[in-house]
Amino acid sequence: MPTVRSRLSCAIFPLRRTLTGATAALALLAGASQASAATNITLGAVSWIGYGPIYVAAAKGFFTQHGLNVSLVNFNDNAAMPGAVYGGQVTAATLTYDQVIGSDAKGWDLKVVMPIDYSAGADAIVAADDITSVAQLKGLKVAYAPLSPSDFLLGYALKQAGLTKSDITSINVPADGVPGVIVGGSTKVGVTYDPSVSSIVQADGGKKFHVLFSSRQAPGLITDVLVMSPKFLKIDPAAVTDFIEAFVEGEAYMKANPADAEAIIGQALGESVADVKAQLAGVENPDLAAMPTVLAKSDRLPSFWVTGPVIGNLLKAEGQIQAVPPIAGTYDASFVDALAAAK
Repeated sequence: MPTVRSRLSCAIFPLRRTLTGATAALALLAGASQASAATNITLGAVSWIGYGPIYVAAAKGFFTQHGLNVSLVNFNDNAAMPGAVYGGQVTAATLTYDQVIGSDAKGWDLKVVMPIDYSAGADAIVAADDITSVAQLKGLKVAYAPLSPSDFLLGYALKQAGLTKSDITSINVPADGVPGVIVGGSTKVGVTYDPSVSSIVQADGGKKFHVLFSSRQAPGLITDVLVMSPKFLKIDPAAVTDFIEAFVEGEAYMKANPADAEAIIGQALGESVADVKAQLAGVENPDLAAMPTVLAKSDRLPSFWVTGPVIGNLLKAEGQIQAVPPIAGTYDASFVDALAAAK
C-alpha cells in the first residue's frame, strides 16, 4: 500500500491494499514473449509505490529474459488476495505481512519468499491541523479501510496512545476514498497511503491537514511481501528464483537509472515523475543482501521474528485471529538465502 493501478504495457493496476476481488488477468508486459517454454505466473496485486521494482522489471523485459510470462490479476480489495493464492486462483500475490499472519492463523500455510518493501512514511494517519496528537482521536470519526494496512497502523498508533478502536468511531472508507471524505468535511481524520496521503496534505494550499502518525514511526511494521502458493513452490521452485532475480534486476535498474525508472513507475501508477520521486521517499526496497535479514531469526527489526509477534498479538487483541501462528512457518527463506550467498 493509492488509487490508480499500473497502466504499464496496457495493464491496468487498481488500488494498493483495500478489499474486493479480482478483475481480469491482464498481461503485465506489452509484447512479452508468449513462447510455450515460458513459465506462466499470475500475480495478484494492487497499486503501490513500493512495487516499483516489479513495474520496472516488467517494462524492461527482465521477467521475460528469465523465462517468465508474468500476468497481473487486478484486485480492488486486497483482503481477497490471500484466499486467491490459497485457492490457486493466482500463482503469487503481493501481500502485507499482517495478511500472511492472519492467513496462516487459519491454517492456510502461505509462504513469504521475498520481502518487497517497508513502508517508511507512505502509510499515515492524516488529520486536520487542530488535531495534534493521537490521543485527541478519542471520540472522533476516523475513516479507513477495515482489515487493511491502514487498519493495522491505526490500531498500533491507538495502542501507543493508550486507546483502542472502541475509543473512536470507525468509518468504513476505501483507501482511495479517504481524501474525498476528509477534504469534503465528512471527517477530520483518515488513514490511507500515498498518493492519497499527499493529496490530502496538499489540499487547500497545504494549510488544513497534516500527517499525524505514519509508518515512519513504526519501522518494519508494514512490510509488503511476495507470497507464492505452496503448490507452486513444490512444482516449480526454479521459477520462484527467476522471479526474485528479475525483481532484483529491477531494483538495480532503479538505482542506476533513477530518471527512467521514475518515468516507468509514474506511467504504471498514473502519477507525475515529481510525485513518484516524493512517494519513493516513503518506502524502502531491501536489496538482495538485506532480504535474508528480514527472514532470519533475530531480535532486531526488520526481522519477522520481531514484527510477527507484534502483528500477531495486535490481530489477536482485535479478535481477528485466535492464536498467533509460528513465525517460522510463515516464510521460506531458502530462495533469497541461496541467491544472496551466490553473489
